[in-house]
Amino acid sequence: MNNLLDIQQFQQFDNLEFISKEVVEGFITGLHRSPFHGFSVEFAEHRLYNTGESTKHIDWKLFARTDRLFVKQYEEETNLRCQLVIDTSSSMLFPYEKGKPSLSNKLAFSVYSAAAIIYLLRKQRDAVGLSLFSNEIEFHSQARLSSVHIDLLYNQLGGLLRKEQALINKETNTVEALHMIAENIHKRSLVIIFSDLVQHESTDELFEALQHLRYNKHEVLLFNVTDHNQERHFDFKNQPYRFVDLETGDHIKLSPHDLKTNYQKAVSGFFEEMRVRCGQYHIDLTEADINEDFKHVLYTYLLKRKRLF
Repeated sequence: MNNLLDIQQFQQFDNLEFISKEVVEGFITGLHRSPFHGFSVEFAEHRLYNTGESTKHIDWKLFARTDRLFVKQYEEETNLRCQLVIDTSSSMLFPYEKGKPSLSNKLAFSVYSAAAIIYLLRKQRDAVGLSLFSNEIEFHSQARLSSVHIDLLYNQLGGLLRKEQALINKETNTVEALHMIAENIHKRSLVIIFSDLVQHESTDELFEALQHLRYNKHEVLLFNVTDHNQERHFDFKNQPYRFVDLETGDHIKLSPHDLKTNYQKAVSGFFEEMRVRCGQYHIDLTEADINEDFKHVLYTYLLKRKRLF
């Protein structure tokens, strides 16, 4: 499954929930062996009635249609609370082409990945919340399960895709944002973060913020979203380029070939440090390459959920 081709196939519907459904069902169909049990749930907000329990919450209208007894599902019965956290700073628009919205930049990849995870969470009767941040918290909701709440989350995510131009020159304050999110998640949750980890703060400050989440008893799954071809491998033609900082507008002219070796060494060193320190803090770090399909993100999430239950 190619990300861009898959999204282009369904984008005419302008319905993020529909797109996420198609992505997830294609992913599930492609699995040879499911890493979890009970995925195929007919009704996201119902569960089968257990003989002997109170009949107070049986959905009789559903019984009339299906001839099966289902009990209405309430939030306190959910298996998991999940908080999706997405970096919406300007660096997430890379690769960026002025005046042309991209279906394959880091932000779009994160939005579609998060939307697909929301679909999985809902099918598994798990509560989900959403936090969006750049240099401040732009949106934050507590984890809930209701249809109205899910529609709100899809609307927030869809809005990011529709207003990319408004995200130009937005800097990042990852550290402060994560501290605030840690303080505002009131119940133990699985916190899933999508970020390119481009920040002005030091690595020590970043890990203090991540450790804040762990101190509050949250599980943390960090997706480092990058364009491996250009950001990791520095795969550019041997010619002069003008590189522009999407957050500050600063620019520099250089020939990538002249510093490719040193650049790759520095970047590899940074991510190796991230890998080691995440291991020390019991944080799951996964590299998410926007040139790959979504199945790696979804499979990583499902394996993490399986370990929690």
